[in-house]
Amino acid sequence: MPHLPGFRIVTAAVVAVWLGHGASASEPSAPRERLEIRSAAGQRTVDAAVLVEAVDGGLLVELPDERYELLQPASIAARQPLPDAPSEETSRELGQRILADLPTGFDVLVTRHYVVCFDTSRDYAKWCAALFERLHEAFGNFWSKAGLDVVDPPRPLVVVIFADRRRYEAYASRDLGAATDRVVGYYNLLTNRVTTFDLTGTDGVPRPAGQASSGTAFEILTSPAAAGLVATLVHEATHQMAFNCGMHRRLAPVPLWVSEGIATYFETPDLDNTRGWRGIGKVNRPRLDHFLATHRAGDIATLIASDERFRAAEGPLDAYAAAWSLTRHLVETRKKQFVDYLHMQAAKLPLADDSAADRRREFEASFGQSPEEIEEEVVKAMARLASQR
Repeated sequence: MPHLPGFRIVTAAVVAVWLGHGASASEPSAPRERLEIRSAAGQRTVDAAVLVEAVDGGLLVELPDERYELLQPASIAARQPLPDAPSEETSRELGQRILADLPTGFDVLVTRHYVVCFDTSRDYAKWCAALFERLHEAFGNFWSKAGLDVVDPPRPLVVVIFADRRRYEAYASRDLGAATDRVVGYYNLLTNRVTTFDLTGTDGVPRPAGQASSGTAFEILTSPAAAGLVATLVHEATHQMAFNCGMHRRLAPVPLWVSEGIATYFETPDLDNTRGWRGIGKVNRPRLDHFLATHRAGDIATLIASDERFRAAEGPLDAYAAAWSLTRHLVETRKKQFVDYLHMQAAKLPLADDSAADRRREFEASFGQSPEEIEEEVVKAMARLASQR
């Protein structure tokens, strides 16, 4: 499977500032308020669920289109409590709300669990939506059978697909900044959306002049970009599922090795299938090979204690490969303990405190061994797996 860059969960840098505010998080049934908000652009009124309130009066709120917004105290002009139950909004109404914030030319495709906003061909959007629906069902079944308490996301999951890299980069730069040209798809914790672009006919795989992609399964899966395309879509959609089914809470201090490990565990494509993906936990050869080629003693223990290796300018692919290797080993050999560990992560609230000592203690409490001891097992297990080619 050719590697495509850009498996990334995106948050706003301003979130880090809040960790020092002494913020207290609400329970899932967060109170709803009508807020008058001042900004340089003028004053606006929003109805939102208040998720976190900092001691200085700042708020983390969830808007009706599922976006999180961080409000500084000086920007809040007035607050008024609202009834608990918001008015129902259909999937199509949600899609129309999102279209208003996108460039011109977008349309909406609504499926059972997804709202797909796209400006590429409808056939391509339908193929992607079918892949997402397959993942949605498989994800829930897999973790439910493993004993994890997961639920159907209560609202539609939103995916935005641009027709080409140029339009995608122009839009995504506000989220990704300088990394935009290295990231071909991402899940944003603040917007709760997956954003990507039509990878068929791009990056050296040109379409015939003047011809848009028809998006048929045959054309998609015979493209040289097919394996990377499927891996990107499944990886980012797995993040979205995990943060909407009760496995993780958005902006909670979930270790990146966990979220990225699960996404890489699910991402492996199957191009013999018309959807390009079928199995869960299939051997991810690019991740396996990369891990064996780059692993150094202590890498996994470091990964468990800190997210820094994922954020470093050099070597983040090493971290993804290590996360896949660790996750696969734990799921294959200690599934019950891994599920217990996920339950522990699910209980964490948005913007809660976290430390390397906390993470190490949680890991040892769940698996009964030190990170260093588990690391030795992972290295041996991956070497055996590689020898089974």
